[in-house]
Amino acid sequence: QVQLVESGGGLVQAGGSLNLSCAASGGTFSKFGMGWFRQAPGKEREFVAAMRGSGGHTLYADSAKGRFTISSDATKNTVYLQMNSLKPEDTAVYYCAVDEHWLLGGTTMSMTRYDYWGQGIQVTVSS
Repeated sequence: QVQLVESGGGLVQAGGSLNLSCAASGGTFSKFGMGWFRQAPGKEREFVAAMRGSGGHTLYADSAKGRFTISSDATKNTVYLQMNSLKPEDTAVYYCAVDEHWLLGGTTMSMTRYDYWGQGIQVTVSS
């Protein structure tokens, strides 16, 4: 059983930055795919960014390209999402997720491929 704990969310002004962290316990981190998703009020959950837990093989949503960076520290079983130039439309609950079968399919934005999810963390960007 994999458990995920997100941290680093909060309130920031437009144009500011936040760095989200997601610590994983259980399983083999280096074999995982790690993803970040978000869900704004009244909207469906959407893909933000993903990568292989051990590094590389990154994938970004168009809305994240050029502003967000996903990275990982395999020694800490932790994945990060550095978010810069934040906009009010980035306001959402952000979720970290694990794809246990990365070796079979590579990095994916498909939510159905992710097996474990964190509890979510609020990010609010004020205008």
